[in-house]
Amino acid sequence: MAARSQVLSLYKQILRESEKFPSYNIKTYALRRTKDAFRANKSVKDAQTISSFMKKGNEDLNLIKRQVSSLLMYVSTEWLLFSRPI
Repeated sequence: MAARSQVLSLYKQILRESEKFPSYNIKTYALRRTKDAFRANKSVKDAQTISSFMKKGNEDLNLIKRQVSSLLMYVSTEWLLFSRPI
């Protein structure tokens, strides 16, 4: 049962972190890939396999965190279309 709670916790963390992407396209891609991957492997019962998936999931979570922080550094707050008077 501990593995189930850890998997759900990782799933929620990845979803929460993916919501922080500034780009709609990247955000929806990350959310869709996460949901698809977890749904595809929800019937896995082998502890060794679950452990390897958890390790990969934690690596992916760290990757998402790095990507979000680097993309947020370059977010523009103004629209270029409206920056100059016509």
